Amino acid sequence: MKYGLGIESTAHTFGAGIVDEKLNVLAHAKAQFTSATEGIKPSDAARHHFEHAFEVIQKTLAQSGRKMKEMEVIAFAQGPGLGPCLKVGATAARALSIQFKKPLMGVNHGLAHISSGMKSTKARDPVIVYVSGGNTQIIAFKEGRYRILGETLDIGVGNLLDSFGRSMGMGFPAGPRIDAAYFEGKNLIELPYSVKGMDLAFSGLLTAARTKIGKENEKDLCFSLMHTAFAMITEVTERALAHTGKKEVLLTGGVACSQALQEMMQKMTHARNARLHVTPAWLAQDNGAMIALQGMLEFKSGKTMSVKESGINQHFRLDEVEVKWKND
Repeated sequence: MKYGLGIESTAHTFGAGIVDEKLNVLAHAKAQFTSATEGIKPSDAARHHFEHAFEVIQKTLAQSGRKMKEMEVIAFAQGPGLGPCLKVGATAARALSIQFKKPLMGVNHGLAHISSGMKSTKARDPVIVYVSGGNTQIIAFKEGRYRILGETLDIGVGNLLDSFGRSMGMGFPAGPRIDAAYFEGKNLIELPYSVKGMDLAFSGLLTAARTKIGKENEKDLCFSLMHTAFAMITEVTERALAHTGKKEVLLTGGVACSQALQEMMQKMTHARNARLHVTPAWLAQDNGAMIALQGMLEFKSGKTMSVKESGINQHFRLDEVEVKWKND
């Protein structure tokens, strides 16, 4: 049996995971940077990752009962993400690759979310809703690549929620607390709804919601912010279903854990006679197992990478990657 190790360090999480050649997850562990008053300061998060990298990798190996010499490939998140954080994961992967003479594989973070979501839910050919701190994209597979049908023009929806949460004194991450407040809010406050064709913009919504802090009921404001943002995402997703003719939707990325978003997507897909797949919460959030899975997929498809080719790419778009591990 062959095994792959994956390292995730794009933003607030340093994670490691191990999969076998059949893409079964054997182990995963992570350490997450948090802040009581601020968001992610890249230098602080990178320092956190550096301090926890060894223990997280060792814990993952111990859980799996495997040794580094048994790894077939060492994968890492090459981008997109925060530069200082990406460098920690890439450096750790290169060091292990050189020390144990194992192939190195830098992968796209977004593709790892998609592949792990597809594997865990058994979705076949969905419209993919990839929603996280830094990313909001509506995606579909066509002719050898994942195509981005629509995306945010400014900030990711997770960034919207965390930025608003900081303004409310919630600390980081704020998304789960806002999601809980969503179900306690009763009155919808009018906020900017910005859909531009298949694309979205959230910064105006954030600014407007901030101006109402202290003037409106806190739970109503959380409800209204989430409801407006998620309605925008759901509208674009429904349009993507109509355009592509697909009958499945896959939710993945950290914000896919939101019960509010899941409920809204469920109502829309039911109305269109489509099926909603939701990536399990632990796998939808940033983790090393999804990087290991993506690395194994690409390695088995024949892709190789030298140390010289392993530089990080903060703006690495998933539609740049030729998908050799999947057929139309």
